[in-house]
This record gives sequence, structure tokens and C-alpha cells, in this order.
Amino acid sequence: MLDVDGCMSDGKIIYHSDGSEIKNFNVKDGLAISSWIKIGLHVAIITGRDSKIVQRRAEELGIKYLFQGIKDKESVLKELISSLGFKHYEVGAIGDDLNDFKMLRSVGRSFTPKDGVKEIKDIVDTTLTCNGGDGAVREMIDILVDENDLREQFMALWL
Repeated sequence: MLDVDGCMSDGKIIYHSDGSEIKNFNVKDGLAISSWIKIGLHVAIITGRDSKIVQRRAEELGIKYLFQGIKDKESVLKELISSLGFKHYEVGAIGDDLNDFKMLRSVGRSFTPKDGVKEIKDIVDTTLTCNGGDGAVREMIDILVDENDLREQFMALWL
């Protein structure tokens, strides 16, 4: 489960005078996400904001589960976990700020980027060495790949 602003992006939002916005996404994060999906695993985005840019990024990476404009991320996560037939301890999540707090406490493996807020760093399993938007999602996926003995399968996509 991925948060967007501050995890998949650096958390900066730039508005143009026409109302459009810009977000930065890390290409290494994207390759890891799409590879995770290609080996048959699931990815979901649950984000508090609503953005056409995020929808485009999700489509580009093959992410089927996209929930935008969500105020209660924990309840959406619980519904998704139930609908997919998973247990909470089988789910990993990354978040960086207070609106991710309950969601991160309800999963089996929780992460925050290096620049996550103190309250989130205090409750997650792992504070990553990368900042949000700068490889944090890639680092999380690499950890999960190794912890679940999926490195050979993950690498086979590219060898």
C-alpha cells in the first residue's frame, strides 16, 4: 500500500496559473512497483488528495487499486484487504504523515521515508534511508522482495 505525497513524490505540489499541478515521481520507484506487479503481487494507492496526475501514474505502472480523496485510509485499507482475501499481517504500507498513522498501525509491515514526520517514525517498523520521492518506495520494495525470498523471481524479469 502506497501513499503518494511524501512517499511516491517529494511532497511538493506546484500549481500553474491555469490550475494544473506538477508532481515529481521517481523512475526507480516506478520500475520497482511495476516489477512487483509483474511477479503477481498487488499494489494499491490510498491518498488523501485527488489528482489526475496520480491517476495517470497509477495507470502507467499497472496499479489496479487506486483510492483518491480518502480521509480515512485505514477503513479503505481494511475493505481492500478483505476483498482480496488477505490478512493484515500480509500487507506492507508506506506513509509519511499523521493521516497515515492508523493505516500504518494496522498492517504487518510498515515503512516511512527518511523525511517522514517524527510521530510516524515512532510507530513504523522501518524508517527508510531515502526521502519520499527519492527512492523510498524502491527501497521498501527491495526490502520486501528480500524478506519474502523473491529476489530471484524479481530479477528474472530483467535478466
